[in-house]
Amino acid sequence: MTLIGVLSDTHIPVVAPRLPREILEILEREGVSLILHAGDMVVPGVADDLWEVAPVRAVAGNMDYPPVQEAWPLRDVVQVEDVKIGLIHGWGPPHGLFSRVMDAFGQREVDCVVFGHSHLPFNERRGGVLLFNPGTPTDTRFSSVRTLGILEVEGGEIRGRHIFLP
Repeated sequence: MTLIGVLSDTHIPVVAPRLPREILEILEREGVSLILHAGDMVVPGVADDLWEVAPVRAVAGNMDYPPVQEAWPLRDVVQVEDVKIGLIHGWGPPHGLFSRVMDAFGQREVDCVVFGHSHLPFNERRGGVLLFNPGTPTDTRFSSVRTLGILEVEGGEIRGRHIFLP
């Protein structure tokens, strides 16, 4: 089984000066071998901190500063074992967000779409595709909970779960 840590909407340094150490400790304890960040890191130091735990794949979000926007694509497809994971931040109002992020991958066959933007944890299959939003581990402006996600890939299957932070 491959375990993947999933984050989005960390908004560093807007909500905290650095990524809280507790997040890195959780990812280490879970034993993740890859970390996906679905945008709105804001500054590149977030990815640097995550690299201390595992390799990072990320996309730029609408609130990211230019160095992050220049370093990461707007969308990506990550293959883990036999599973293809679409990675995108998302955009626009909450209504229709699921359709927009799925449509962003067009005819590419993905097994999962990881997205952010809404700050709300989400883990549901639609049309055979797992839609997964890890929520936000740091920013409670639009969510009353702080969460991050774990994706489990095994035997061509993918499952998601959330870890709720105190």
